[in-house]
Amino acid sequence: MSWLSHRRQNRFSLGAVEVAPEPEINLIPFIDVLLVVLIFLMISTTFTHYQELAITLPTANGSDSQTEIKQIHIAVSRDGRYAINGKMTDRLQLSEAINSITSKDANGNIQVEIDADARAPHQAVMSALEAARDANVTNIFFSSQTKK
Repeated sequence: MSWLSHRRQNRFSLGAVEVAPEPEINLIPFIDVLLVVLIFLMISTTFTHYQELAITLPTANGSDSQTEIKQIHIAVSRDGRYAINGKMTDRLQLSEAINSITSKDANGNIQVEIDADARAPHQAVMSALEAARDANVTNIFFSSQTKK
């Protein structure tokens, strides 16, 4: 009968369909490899040391500067108008007003702070810079506002 049972296995049947075994993913070797990599990374990062320089910074004993710095505040509005130390001025009088303030200070310790509106014309800000340059002021800075 062995030849009969063998013949039945090779026989084509229309009703029964042989199902292939479903493939399985074996996760145990994958987890082992990941653990080895994790252990390697943990060990190698603990032995990494960054070089640092041992620096002793110098100390100084000094007093504040005794010279007083005179400050000129130039405000430039959104529509291009000017104000020097709170007094409205025209573009043509801007240079003259700065010159009159700087001529009073013989030491030359003058700062010009330009406080321009964010939407002020670029030409208006440049005119304020030119007026400060014409008055031979070299210490010029701009005010800004930090975003909150």
